[in-house]
Amino acid sequence: MLSWIDGYLNKVTMYRIVLYELLVLLGFSVVYATVGFIHYSALAILFSTLFITLVSLGANVVCARVFKATTNAESAYITALILALIIAPPSSPTDGAYFSLAIWAAIWAMAVKYVLAIRNKHVFNPAAFAVALTALAFGQSANWWVATPSMLPVVLIGGFLVTRKIRRNDLVGSFLAAVLLSIAASAIVQGVAIGPFVLKALVQTPILFFATVMLTEPLTTPPTRTLRFWYGAIVGFLFAPWVHVGSLYSTPELALLVGNAFSYAVSPKQKLLLTLKEKVTTANQTMDFVFSSDRPMPFAPGQYLEWTLGHDHPDSRGNRRYFTIASAPTEEDIRLGVKFYPNGSSFKNALATMSVGDTLVASQLTGDFVLPKDPGEKLAFIAGGIGVTPFRSMIKDLVDRNETRSVVMLYANKTREDIAYADVFQDAKAVGVRTINVVADPKAVPADWSGRTGQIDEAMIRADVPDFLDRRWYLSGPHGMVVAFDKTLRRMGVRKSKIKKDFFPGFA
Repeated sequence: MLSWIDGYLNKVTMYRIVLYELLVLLGFSVVYATVGFIHYSALAILFSTLFITLVSLGANVVCARVFKATTNAESAYITALILALIIAPPSSPTDGAYFSLAIWAAIWAMAVKYVLAIRNKHVFNPAAFAVALTALAFGQSANWWVATPSMLPVVLIGGFLVTRKIRRNDLVGSFLAAVLLSIAASAIVQGVAIGPFVLKALVQTPILFFATVMLTEPLTTPPTRTLRFWYGAIVGFLFAPWVHVGSLYSTPELALLVGNAFSYAVSPKQKLLLTLKEKVTTANQTMDFVFSSDRPMPFAPGQYLEWTLGHDHPDSRGNRRYFTIASAPTEEDIRLGVKFYPNGSSFKNALATMSVGDTLVASQLTGDFVLPKDPGEKLAFIAGGIGVTPFRSMIKDLVDRNETRSVVMLYANKTREDIAYADVFQDAKAVGVRTINVVADPKAVPADWSGRTGQIDEAMIRADVPDFLDRRWYLSGPHGMVVAFDKTLRRMGVRKSKIKKDFFPGFA
């Protein structure tokens, strides 16, 4: 079942999954309102959703023109639907409180992406900022009406899919742990039973919706596991309504804004405009796109970026994708390595048609899939297909800096023609990197083939990496491959702490 879910999740972006979840939540809310499970009318919910969406889209277009920036309709829709789910629908056609809150929140949610953006990167979650600002300025707050018992199953399912897609169990987990500890402490202070008190909070407050939809926004999330842990814990602690400074009591949106400020302080600030210099064929249906950047970007080999390429009629994967940086920090240009398949995504099709001089935007540098600081630690890599790009970055960096490390890489492909970066890996022999090419089809190699054929399995690992228990293992490739090798290595006795997996949102 999970493999089927993962197969579907790999076909769509995180943003598209969140958009679908919000639409489904609103759809269920209309049904529940019709049968009386929600005390708002179905017509009021539909009106509010349409009204907030239209105001948001209009404000987004105006802001984009004023600031001469590219609009992102998908992001605007997501923000608008979040507002529709947390701002109470109007009680009547003359509900002035609703209209003032909805209009100002929708406008500010769009404006904050441009007004409070540093180097073209917004700092705060748009919906949280807009609701908090409107509450402070006008005394009108969102009531987070999505947090009802009837909506909980849909929130749970959607939250599971989002969290699994983006691999942010660390973030969501630390947030929930902090919230639940705070709630349990409050129960003890009040002298009530902890279990029912915690359960009531989970069912009747927006904890789960907040954690999986708003807290996980990539652009306002720290880049590494440790920082994400602290980010989640800080927001979780402040989420409790009894936390206050003087007469100012915490709310979900204020808690998130404080967390956003922390995230910005500890995260890379770059949002790069990249200009295509050349396209280089590196293997069968595989190409490197070489870009110049409008500013320097320090990064660690193995990290990845969110790449945004506006194009007409984007498919379900959208116009934003995550790809590992294929170049090394020692290289002047930034490389993006891409494998093209038949019936590829609209993003890849647009990428393939780029011409020299065309531009795209890259941001949100992140990732823990980096080399250990100790150069004496023995390493082993397993790469599948285009999953070799982080290893190209790591190994090229070692070669350019002439740093010797003990590295064995098993590199699996379908045919010999699918092997990329052979020149880089050949040069790496001089710094202690041994590459073993593995081709699945024995008929696809010449008689003088010196690599391996078949599938990488336990027997091959034991034969080619006899000291496998002494090495730290790095796995990169399709999700199913990474999961399979993780199980194989664990079965062979490799400790979990010595296995690093290159999971990131939207592997493609």
